[in-house]
Amino acid sequence: MSGRFEAHGDVGILWIDNPPVNAISQAVRVAMLEGLKQAESDSTIKALVIACAGRTFMAGADISEFSGPPRLPSLPEVIDALDAFSKPVVAAIHGTAFGGGFEVALACDYRVALANAQVGLPEVKLGILPGAGGTQRLPRLAGVEPALQAMISGDPIPAPAAQEMGAIDKLVVGDLTEAAVAFAREKSGSPRRRVRDITLSPSSIPAGFFDAARQRTAKEKRNLFSPQRIIDAVEAAVTLPFDEGIRREQELFFECAKSSQAKALQHVFFAERQVAKIPGLPADVKPRTIKSVGIIGAGTMGGGIAMNFANAGIPVTLLEVNQEGLDRGLGVIRKNYEATAAKGRLTSEQVETRMGLIKPTLSYDALADADLLIEAVFETLEVKKKVFETLDRVARKGAILASNTSYLSIDTIAGYTSRPEDVLGMHFFSPANVMKLLEIVRGARTAPDVLATALDVAKRIKKVGVVAGNCHGFIGNRMLEGYGREGSLLVLKGATPQQVDQALVKFGMPMGVLQMFDLAGLDIGYKSRKDREPGTFDVKSGAVADKLVEMGRLGQKTKAGFYDYEAGQRTPIPSDVVARVIEETAAQYGIKRRELSEQEILERCFLAMVNIGCEVLREGIAYRASDIDIVYLYGYGFPAHRGGPMFWAEHELGLPKALERIREYARQHGPRWWTPSPLLERLVAEGKGFAQAV
Repeated sequence: MSGRFEAHGDVGILWIDNPPVNAISQAVRVAMLEGLKQAESDSTIKALVIACAGRTFMAGADISEFSGPPRLPSLPEVIDALDAFSKPVVAAIHGTAFGGGFEVALACDYRVALANAQVGLPEVKLGILPGAGGTQRLPRLAGVEPALQAMISGDPIPAPAAQEMGAIDKLVVGDLTEAAVAFAREKSGSPRRRVRDITLSPSSIPAGFFDAARQRTAKEKRNLFSPQRIIDAVEAAVTLPFDEGIRREQELFFECAKSSQAKALQHVFFAERQVAKIPGLPADVKPRTIKSVGIIGAGTMGGGIAMNFANAGIPVTLLEVNQEGLDRGLGVIRKNYEATAAKGRLTSEQVETRMGLIKPTLSYDALADADLLIEAVFETLEVKKKVFETLDRVARKGAILASNTSYLSIDTIAGYTSRPEDVLGMHFFSPANVMKLLEIVRGARTAPDVLATALDVAKRIKKVGVVAGNCHGFIGNRMLEGYGREGSLLVLKGATPQQVDQALVKFGMPMGVLQMFDLAGLDIGYKSRKDREPGTFDVKSGAVADKLVEMGRLGQKTKAGFYDYEAGQRTPIPSDVVARVIEETAAQYGIKRRELSEQEILERCFLAMVNIGCEVLREGIAYRASDIDIVYLYGYGFPAHRGGPMFWAEHELGLPKALERIREYARQHGPRWWTPSPLLERLVAEGKGFAQAV
């Protein structure tokens, strides 16, 4: 049963009960219409409360309905019935009231909420806008500017802040239902106070307000479609009568819903929820208890990892080999926390509490009682071998031993211990205290409960954990090799570094591939290439970068790499020196440079990545193509409105076209690096998509 009506004297309660989050499914919408009719027809009922069973108010639309034809009644129909209801209505909000749930509350006369509740209109994150009156009602209650900001960000609004905005009438501590019924009883017999009847005066809006909002949003929400439509809808709330504004909202909603961005962002929504479902992992497996963590290495990565655990209230012991390195690492951590506090996001007390959770040490013996140990030292097997042999000796029985390696074999690392079942990879992304992705690498002998623990830890420290199989580079960095290879080769073929990077930024990447190399340090790739076997990578692709390193141009840290940089600045400046190096290197390899189109730059960079992604999927390194997309969204900044590289290849380009272009690049540049993945060839031949890949 999705809903029921019950009378509390002269106040009726329309209960919604659709576990787990009271999603507004078709059954819920039907129940709401029936409950409104029952309350309307009962002359003893003088006011109505809309309340929800379970842990939350209506948390939003039933997203599973997005992919099919509309199911009647629609939510706007329900809200029309709520508007037409003749008696005062109070929404009783607990947990979260998001999206359509908040729109139902906005259509009530009053909103009573628990003090720890949250409300919001997050539709922008799905590439759409509030389509059941939210763009018209929230500005009438909260004011145009706060309402517009709330909808463009899509972020949750704590109940006290919502009350300050005017979107909640009363905060409750204690029994919400009792308070809501009492509040409704106070209002019984009074005329309705419908939000739709509040008038917004155009003269109250500063001249040029909406044009300025469009310009600002174009910068903040680069390339995104729905934020601009939200501005259009809110402008309609100001300039049109309510019913016309609602019609305009509906037009704009359907424009958004039909866009490729909405499909991509909804794919991301589902993909993020899918990553924790691990095939073959028993449903009854229980994570191990993690009450304390040891981290080996207090450098950039180790310090960032330590911050994640301190932020979650989990004590950390941070090990470094000398006092100077330890002091430097702790100093960086404190500086990061104090910078956050300076922005008002932490109090000074919170800074000290978090710093107090990080215990520095120079002795491995201090790690003896830790439940989870994470190695974050230099990326060579020789160094990691010493670390894991030592950890094997000092760590307690049942402790999990994790490596933050970006490329190296987890099975090899596990072999340095007597307990390979307790070993796995936990690959954080830099800066580790900011980036959402945690790539969890499952070794051949990793125990199921160790894997379950890593997934649980990811949630506790607010990361998105994606499980990967063991291979060189795992999911993300293995695919990145194709991206970086083609980005580097394109400058030899005729593009300038800025042409390559500008095409990628225009596509939606946060920075271009060559600027990314400068940020990471060109010496990292240089050392990696020196350590690799000949024939395992395209020598030409690293030739320019290697010459730059040998000239002392290591990237941003030396103020010179593929670009020049001014002191203290990260803005890339085209370099005449690099242009000469590129020309000389192209001549050395007999490459005749030519003009390259933006389309070719994008295709070569992203199709090289996707082709490797198909192999990652075929080999079972990733469980799903959507897992690969999540890795690239949260680890590498791939634009969410394009859904991830695999979604882009399938839904924007099309797999047949992707295969055709890969074959063409193989003809042009040779099959060594452009041989199509057998999986891609099979899917195209069978007319299937990535969902049918396994």
